Amino acid sequence: MLAYGDLRFDCALKDVPPSPCKYLILSLLSITMKNRNTLTLAAFSMAGLGLSLSSCSSSKPVATTAPDTTMAAPAAEAPVVKGVGLDVANIDPAVAPCDDFFHFASGTWLKNTPIPGSEVRWGSFQQLADRNNAVSRQILEEAAANTSAAKGSNMQKVGDYYGSAMDSVAIEKAGITPLKPELARIAAAKDLKSLQAVVARQQALGTGAFFRAGVGPDRKQSTVYAVNLGQGGLGMPDRDYYLKDDARSKSIRNAYVAYMTNTFKLMGDAEATAAKKAAAVLSIETRLAQASKSRVELRDPYANYNKMTVAEANKQFPNLGLPAMLAQNKLGAAKEVIVGQPAFFKEVNTLMKQEPLANIKTYLDWQLVSSVSSALPKAYSDEAFRFTQVLTGAKQQQPRWKRMLGATDAAMGQAFGQLYVDKTFTPETKQKAMQMVTNIKASMAEHIQQLDWMSDVTKQEALKKLEAFKVKIGYPDKWKDYSALTISRDSYLKNVLAARQWAYNDNVSKFGKPIDRNEWRFTPPTVNASYNSSMNDITFPAGIMQPPFFDPNADDAVNYGGMGAVIGHEITHGFDDQGRQSDAEGNLRDWWTKEDAAKFEQRATLVGNQYSAFSPVDSVYVNGKLTMGENLADFGGLSVAYSALQKELQQKYGNGPRPKYDGYTPEQRFFLAWAQIWRTNARPEYLRQQVMTDPHSPAQFRTNGPLMNMPEFYEAFGCKEDAKMVRAQNVRARVW
Repeated sequence: MLAYGDLRFDCALKDVPPSPCKYLILSLLSITMKNRNTLTLAAFSMAGLGLSLSSCSSSKPVATTAPDTTMAAPAAEAPVVKGVGLDVANIDPAVAPCDDFFHFASGTWLKNTPIPGSEVRWGSFQQLADRNNAVSRQILEEAAANTSAAKGSNMQKVGDYYGSAMDSVAIEKAGITPLKPELARIAAAKDLKSLQAVVARQQALGTGAFFRAGVGPDRKQSTVYAVNLGQGGLGMPDRDYYLKDDARSKSIRNAYVAYMTNTFKLMGDAEATAAKKAAAVLSIETRLAQASKSRVELRDPYANYNKMTVAEANKQFPNLGLPAMLAQNKLGAAKEVIVGQPAFFKEVNTLMKQEPLANIKTYLDWQLVSSVSSALPKAYSDEAFRFTQVLTGAKQQQPRWKRMLGATDAAMGQAFGQLYVDKTFTPETKQKAMQMVTNIKASMAEHIQQLDWMSDVTKQEALKKLEAFKVKIGYPDKWKDYSALTISRDSYLKNVLAARQWAYNDNVSKFGKPIDRNEWRFTPPTVNASYNSSMNDITFPAGIMQPPFFDPNADDAVNYGGMGAVIGHEITHGFDDQGRQSDAEGNLRDWWTKEDAAKFEQRATLVGNQYSAFSPVDSVYVNGKLTMGENLADFGGLSVAYSALQKELQQKYGNGPRPKYDGYTPEQRFFLAWAQIWRTNARPEYLRQQVMTDPHSPAQFRTNGPLMNMPEFYEAFGCKEDAKMVRAQNVRARVW
C-alpha cells in the first residue's frame, strides 16, 4: 500500500480503485481519514525483490507447445490425472504461451466473462470477494432481523448499523437533518481560533479536510507511538487531476465541478450560489494540490519523516493552532509531531489566514457532506456516482446491499468477522497456510544466502529481518472491543458519524501506550494481504485463503503459484525499494553497505524501466517508479515460491515421476495458477486512473512482467530465445 508521508499505509497485494466519495480509513489499523487509494493486494486492493542482471541462463530451446509434453521429466513417464484448483477450460490454445502468457492462460475466460455493469473491472479478486460478500450478507441480514439481541452486544450493533443503512425510506425522510449539527458548527466559525476548532473536529470525524492526523508507530523508533501529520484535503483521487491540462483531466475537473454544484443545490442553494461555492472549493483544493507531493515523492520514507516539537510546529504553522487541536482531540500530552510534508503545511498555514473565511467554511461543508453521501438521500449518492462514472467508466451503481455491506465491514468488521470465520475458515486451512509461510520464508533465506551481488554483512542483516517477521493468518487472536460505540436504528448518518468518532478515539487512545504488534488492519472477509514495515509483519486474512488463491484439495503447484506467490510477495515487500529501508524491529535505518545499496538500485532501476514501457491503453504507460515496490514484490514472490515448490516436489517424489494434472507438469501449473489469480477484464477509464494513481501495475503486466525474466518459465513452456516472453540476457532482471 502507498505511504502517505508519515501516515504509512501497508504494502498491499491488490489494487482498489480510488473513489471520489470519502471513506473512513484507519492508518495503521485505526486512524480515520479519507480513502483515496484503497488499499487494499491491490491497494487495501498487496513490494520488493532482486535481480541478477546477467546470471540467468536460458534453457535449451524446444518446441513451443501448450501443454508441453516434451519437457525433461524424471525417469519414468508421469501419470496424467484430473486436476483440482485450475480450470484449464480458461486457456486459449490459439495463443502461444511464450508470446503472451496472460492471454494464453486466461484468454477464453477473458473473452467469455463480461464486466458486470456495476464494476470497473472483473477478475479473481472480485469473484472471490463476491463469494465472501454472500456469506457476509447472510450474517448481516440475520443480525438485522434479530430484534431481540442484547442491547450493547456486537450482534445488536452490527444488526442496527446494517439495518439502518438499508432503511432507505428512513434515510430519505431524514434528509440532511442529522448532519445539521455538524454543519452548524462550521457555520458558527467567526474567526481563526474558532475555525481551528472546527478543523480539529473534522479530523475526529475522518472527513479528511486539509490534512490527515493520527497516531502510528514512530518510523525511527518503532517501540513507541507518534503523532503523524500528512498531506490531504483533496476531493479528487490525485493532485494531478487539478494540475494537468490534457483533455481527460479537464473533463474530470468539469465533472467534479458539476458534482459539487449539484450537491450544493441539493443542500438548498440557488444555481448561481452553488456554482460560486463549487468554484471556491476547486480553488482551495487546487492550492492544496499544488503544494502536495506526488505519489512517487511520497515513496521516500526519509523525505517524509520530519520530526519536530509541537512548539516548533506551532511556530512554523501558527494558523493551524496545533496545540489546541491536539488538546481537543485527546493528544494534548504529545510533545512532538512527525510532519510528513512541511511545504504542504506551510501552504495550509498561509491559506487559513489568506482565504476568505466564507470560502474555507464552504470547503469544510463540502468535505463533510461528500464524505457521507451514501448516508444521505439517494440524490446525493447519485451525484457522487455520476462523477465516479467519469473517473472509472462504471455503468451502474453497485446495489445498495453491497455498498452498505462494505460500509459495515469498514466500521465494525471485527464485530461480525468472528461469525464469518466460523463459516469459512477451518483450523486445518490455517495450519496449512502457516506451513506454506514457513516453507517460503526458508526459500527466501536460501535466496538471500545465494545472492552473488550482496555482501555477507548485508546478508546477515537481511536474514535477521526475515527471521523477525511476524505472521498473521486468518483472523486476530484478540478481537476489537466495540463497547464504547453506541449504535441504534434511529439514523444511519448518526451511526456513521459515531463509528468514525469511535475509530478516531480508538486510534488516539494508543498514544503513550506500548506498541500493539498483534493489531490487525484488515477484517477477516477481506480479499487482500499486506506487509507493514513499521511492525515488520505480514498479514493474510481468511478472505483470501480460498480458491483460486488457496485450495486444500489442489496440488502443490497450484497452491504455490497462487497463495504461495502471494505470501512470497508480502515477504519480499520487506526488501523492496521502501521496505528495505526498515530493519528487523521496523525502524527506519540504513542497514545496507553503500556498495550493496548501489547494486540493488541498479537492479531495481532495470525493473522500473521494463514496466515503464508497458502500455495498457493507447498512449498511456505504466509509471515504473510509482509501481516499483509492487513490481519488485511480484518478481521476488514468484521466484521464492517457485523454489519452495521445487523443494516440496523433491520431498514428495524424489527423482521419480511427478503427476501431470490435466496434462500439465507441476511447473506449468505453477505459472498457470499465477496467471489465474491475475486474470482481469478492466474498463479503459479505470485503467487510465489506475496508471495515474495506483502503485500496482495492471493485471496483464503483473502476470507477464515477472515471467519475462524467469528462465524457469522459459523451460516450463519450452520458450525459444526469440519468443516475445523471453527477455535478452543483458536486460533480464532478477533481484532476490
